[in-house]
Amino acid sequence: MPIPKIILASASPRRTELLDLAGIGHIVDPADVDESILQHEMPADYAKRIALVKAIKTAERHTSGLVLGADTIVVVGDEVLGKPASREDAARMLQLISGREHEVITAVALVDSQTGRSEVGLEVTEVKVKELSSAEIAEYLETGEPFDKAGAYGIQGRASVFVEGIRGCFFNVVGLPLARLYRMIKEFRT
Repeated sequence: MPIPKIILASASPRRTELLDLAGIGHIVDPADVDESILQHEMPADYAKRIALVKAIKTAERHTSGLVLGADTIVVVGDEVLGKPASREDAARMLQLISGREHEVITAVALVDSQTGRSEVGLEVTEVKVKELSSAEIAEYLETGEPFDKAGAYGIQGRASVFVEGIRGCFFNVVGLPLARLYRMIKEFRT
C-alpha cells in the first residue's frame, strides 16, 4: 500500500527535508498554536498535546488528507527546553546540556481531516553531549544555528561535533522519527 500524501502542520525545514528523504510526499500548511506548557504538565504529555493541537488546527482547514503534527522538545532533568528566546537563553541551554545526557522527545500526531480520527505516537532518544567550554558555546552561538532549535542545538549541523553518543532514533533528534511515522501511517490506513 503506497503512503498517502501528507499535509505537514509545521513550517520546519528539517521536517520537510526528512519527509523528502523518506520519499513521503507532502504539502506544508503550518498551524499557529500557543506552545506554552501548562502548569504541572509532564514533558511527554506536553509534546503530545502540542503535536495533536497542530494537526487538528490544520485539519480544520482541509476537507481531505492525512495531517501530520509534530513537536520536539529537549528534556534535562525536569526542565523542558524548547527553542531559545534569546542569545542568553541559548547559552543557558547549551551550558545545561554540557557534559550531560538528556532526552529528546518528539510527539507525532496524525489526523484524518475528513473523519477527525487521530493517533499520537511518541519517540524518546537519549543524547550525550561532551563538556562544552565557554569558548565553544560562544563560537556556536555566532553561527546562528541554535536559535530555531529545541535545546539550542542541531545534531545534523555544527553541533554534531559536541554529541558523544545517542541511544535511539537519530532522526527523532533532528525533528521527526521517520520509522515511527512510517509505522503510524501504515497502521492508520488499515
